[in-house]
Amino acid sequence: MISSSGTGGGVRDEYARVDWAASAVGTPETWSPTLVAAVDLTLSTRFPVTLLWGPEFVLLYNDAYVQLIGDKHPAALGARAEEIFPEIWDQVGPMLNSVHDGGSATWVQDLRLDLKRHGFLEECYFTFSYSAVRGADGEVEGVIDITAESTGQIIAGRRMALLAELTTQLAGLSDLDHVHDRALRVLRTDPADLQEVEILRGGEPPAGPAGTDLFFDGRKVYLRLSASESAENHTLLVTLSPVLPLDPAYLGFLRLIGSSIGQAINRVGAQAAERRIAILEKEMSEALQRSLLTDSVAAEGVQIAVRYRPAAEQAYVGGDWYDSFAFDDGCLTVAMGDVTGHDRQAAAAMAQVRNLLRGIAYTIRKPPALILSELDRCLSGLGLATVATILLAQLEPDPRSGRHTLQWANAGHPPPALLRPDGTACLLEAIPEVLLGAVPTAPRTDHLIELEPGSSVVLFTDGLIERRRPALSHDPESLIAVLAGCQHLSPERLCDRILAHFGEPGEDDVALTVVRTLPIRRA
Repeated sequence: MISSSGTGGGVRDEYARVDWAASAVGTPETWSPTLVAAVDLTLSTRFPVTLLWGPEFVLLYNDAYVQLIGDKHPAALGARAEEIFPEIWDQVGPMLNSVHDGGSATWVQDLRLDLKRHGFLEECYFTFSYSAVRGADGEVEGVIDITAESTGQIIAGRRMALLAELTTQLAGLSDLDHVHDRALRVLRTDPADLQEVEILRGGEPPAGPAGTDLFFDGRKVYLRLSASESAENHTLLVTLSPVLPLDPAYLGFLRLIGSSIGQAINRVGAQAAERRIAILEKEMSEALQRSLLTDSVAAEGVQIAVRYRPAAEQAYVGGDWYDSFAFDDGCLTVAMGDVTGHDRQAAAAMAQVRNLLRGIAYTIRKPPALILSELDRCLSGLGLATVATILLAQLEPDPRSGRHTLQWANAGHPPPALLRPDGTACLLEAIPEVLLGAVPTAPRTDHLIELEPGSSVVLFTDGLIERRRPALSHDPESLIAVLAGCQHLSPERLCDRILAHFGEPGEDDVALTVVRTLPIRRA
């Protein structure tokens, strides 16, 4: 009864090992047509999906969901949800019962659910929706859970905000006691990552293994802070959170804290260290910004190159972003956006908008205009006071013509540019539509164009051409002049040429994506 379509292995093999006769849903031969269809749909998608079937909420899920529950698999397959997730049942149980009893679907964003999935109770965050699955008679047979884990983004954003605040508070201090007091005041605002914090002065800190800067004593960690050779020793003592894994990201976060405080200590004795701090701040913020941006996706029939260049005058993260992902049928989705602001709030808003857009686009598989309308509705319904420009494009191969079709919708973003195979270029302009989040019910329009093989579509944020001083700004048509005759350049080289032409980093971030269509085999 379980479809063998798609690739074998993984969780499909585990279905054959479950003693379904002992489960509340019975053997697959007795499953209702609704359950059979729901399981087949669940196993066919790569997005994390689980079914919670019957009043017992028996778990049936796919490979992507396994990544979210860790070592609860494979025991979770075919088991009652309450038995597998007792640690969060008080939170999710009432929602499931409400949906199963005929209530409306749920939508929860970035909900904290502490899971015991790797041998300890772990701080986790998820955005998910519970929806009823009804049989032919209209009765609810089960619940489908479509989930995206946001733990990495939430914790990275929290740490990013702390590091930014720490950098701000330590800047310009000229007294060592002030450095200690200010650092402790900032660090103690984040007990979720740093349960207890002290800075020890004088004496030799405990020595860790050769070549390491950290010494562990249970959940306590000592980090020697950098200081000039003539200064006394300074050691950061932190009690780590018991609900977070001690992974490279956690250790890197501690080292960034130590580096910031250590640089401030050095600056007390040497003003030259201020220049090094400025470089470190910018590199740190840029690295954190890039951690929230996706790599270019590998998609058949296209070549993609992306660039992100932070603002020259900003040591903090900004709101420019790009994203791309492909579906199994070869359709490619590319997004480019710019959330208002140039601070950690803008970065947090950017992460929320990007994650919502990706989840909606992947789930509903509708044209860009409908996806942006749904995103507008979600932002309004969730109370997110975010305003952003977004250009959402879908590139779909057409085996009948051997070409690609580009469909896009634009919410107040600079228009994309098109470089044709013959070397001519133009802006794909249309009547401007309002920014995302400005008017939740604003109509959105799809635009469509057929692309010949060898066409290049260029998406960019306004920081590429706009400057604070009008005399230094560029007209969008200047981009067309740069593109003209460059059809022989690869997408990577084309990105470099564009950035080189528009000069050094300006006052705004710049995100740039070039998508090149390749010949596709005709059907």
